[in-house]
Amino acid sequence: IAAALELGVRRDAAFKKKDVVIHSKDIAEYLKAKLQYKKHEVFAVLFLNRSNKVNHFEIVSEGGITGTVADPRIILKKALSYDAVSLVLCHNHPSGSVKPSRQDEELTQKIKEAARYLDIKVIDHIIVSEEGYYSFADEGIM
Repeated sequence: IAAALELGVRRDAAFKKKDVVIHSKDIAEYLKAKLQYKKHEVFAVLFLNRSNKVNHFEIVSEGGITGTVADPRIILKKALSYDAVSLVLCHNHPSGSVKPSRQDEELTQKIKEAARYLDIKVIDHIIVSEEGYYSFADEGIM
């Protein structure tokens, strides 16, 4: 059963390597397909090149039901190794709520500030759940 679910997730995933990231809605749909079966919180990153094409997608942290820890140093090390010029941060909320917590907002600013020193731009942070998605960029927070 788990293998069948994984095949469905892979089939439904909209972005492939080198697809161009344009709208938060497209990214959110991709993330929902990748993360919808997770019953715990997961933090992932889309690593993009200069043309906003996906170089790499990776889950960088898996946590518990109410949270996960994302280390900015690990994220930025991976960004450098994948030649990323910009990043889209993303995580799920298994609770169903898409409202960002204070910790979500603080972590976003911390990663954004650290990335700035490496000339890497954080273009969005998207939270997905069964109820929908929340884009920091769409809400003017980025």
